[in-house]
Amino acid sequence: MSFNASVLAALAAAMLFGASTPLAKALLGAAPPVLLAGLLYAGSGVGLALARLARDRGFNAPQLTRGEWPWLLGATTVGGVLGPILLLYGLARTSAASTSLLLNLEAVLTALLAWLVFHENADRRIVLGMALIVAGGVVLAWPMDGAGATSLIGTLAVAGAFVCWAVDNNLTRKVSVGDSVFIAATKGLTAGVTNVALALALGARLPTPGVTAAAMGVGFLGYGVSLVLFVLALRGLGAARTGAYFSVAPFFGAALAIVAFGEPLSWPCALAAALMALGVWLHLTEVHEHEHVHEALTHTHAHRHDAHHQHGHNFDWNGREPHTHEHSHEPLVHRHPHYPDVHHRHEH
Repeated sequence: MSFNASVLAALAAAMLFGASTPLAKALLGAAPPVLLAGLLYAGSGVGLALARLARDRGFNAPQLTRGEWPWLLGATTVGGVLGPILLLYGLARTSAASTSLLLNLEAVLTALLAWLVFHENADRRIVLGMALIVAGGVVLAWPMDGAGATSLIGTLAVAGAFVCWAVDNNLTRKVSVGDSVFIAATKGLTAGVTNVALALALGARLPTPGVTAAAMGVGFLGYGVSLVLFVLALRGLGAARTGAYFSVAPFFGAALAIVAFGEPLSWPCALAAALMALGVWLHLTEVHEHEHVHEALTHTHAHRHDAHHQHGHNFDWNGREPHTHEHSHEPLVHRHPHYPDVHHRHEH
């Protein structure tokens, strides 16, 4: 994907996830939180699994190498199982405002892990842009009336959930070259089955078919399609930049609440929009260019024959692009503007 397409994917992922928040809140009265979380994730997993079967006209093995499976297993376990459990445990012990503020931890922790552990590059412009986006989220979520009790253990649990998702984002980056629909479906099914089983074990009962279908529909779009777009953005932008764009999700949720549910437009919402817009602009206008080295690499993903894909084929190729097959990259040294996509994860 091009840079612009990757940015649009990240922002679309944020829009869908942000919009799912007020919609899920509207369903809370009809289903307890743990069960609702399970239905949202199950809708994501089931919907994407069916979409993949329809797309491929049957089951196709995922295009993941042996070395990529541990990354997907780690991301699914940490982000799909541990994260939701910690979040739900913490939600029962914290105020909604506190949880919204902690949501911004995910973008910060995702970026810090990407920079410090996985060595993604970041200049001052990117750091400042992310700080402005996160500041917008803080302004948007800051409690204006001081209401809402919280507890230390609840806060730590919610923070732990966002640590899990920050780790998940960076582990998913390692497999982002693979089938994004399969990756998102696997994570959704795992989280859905886990949370539904947990809710039923705690004594919950399934809601009416209408509520169940509505919850799974919201989950399919807000969790499933959103995650597919997030993985596609990871491919072209890396974890830190994708996480920064995704952290505008609370603004989209607030905008939907104003337009669809009649909530008043407040000055924090307007200020948050300005801060986030400035942060996104700083990212969009980034120019990162220097001489860099491409090591020899063999992998499989959809691609076009551009400057990074100059190879022959050992099969009949009809000339259509993009196309998908295993291919090798020879060592290459050149200079051009680039971002930490799947071909530009080098040291600086």
